[in-house]
Amino acid sequence: MQFDPSIWLTSLEQFFKSGGWVLFLLAWTALVMWSLLLERCWFRLRAFPAQKRACIELSKAGSPSSVRITETGNLQRALQESLPLVKTLIAICPLIGLLGTVTGMIQVFDILAFNGTSNPRLMSAGVAKATIPTMAGMVLAVSGLLMYTWLQRWSQLQLVSVQALSKS
Repeated sequence: MQFDPSIWLTSLEQFFKSGGWVLFLLAWTALVMWSLLLERCWFRLRAFPAQKRACIELSKAGSPSSVRITETGNLQRALQESLPLVKTLIAICPLIGLLGTVTGMIQVFDILAFNGTSNPRLMSAGVAKATIPTMAGMVLAVSGLLMYTWLQRWSQLQLVSVQALSKS
């Protein structure tokens, strides 16, 4: 079986149409959140080890304590960089999903006002428009929270080791 990108794009287009404009807001939020999370992963794997080695070398070289304190302070700030923003974006995702619920339910009520309860297909389209953004917001929040928690715990462990390094 071959991969056909046109089928995938069509499905994605239908998903965005069925969820309404709120899904575009969620997509933007997800893009920012995951960009920051991936940057933190890159920092963990690439930048942090080199910065920590530089701090260790300063300690071993007998550098003045003011230089060591400055460098360890910079490293401590770098460990926590952008994590508060990620936490805020994670908290916003379900709220944006709830905004989609409200707009979808308004659509259902409009349909009921104009057509009555005789057309269940029209009502189900509105209910889908109400539930899809909520589901998408929750999926983004849970997946982001898992990655955030992992990075936060790692950062806390590294903070302890950097603080111990600055005291020596």
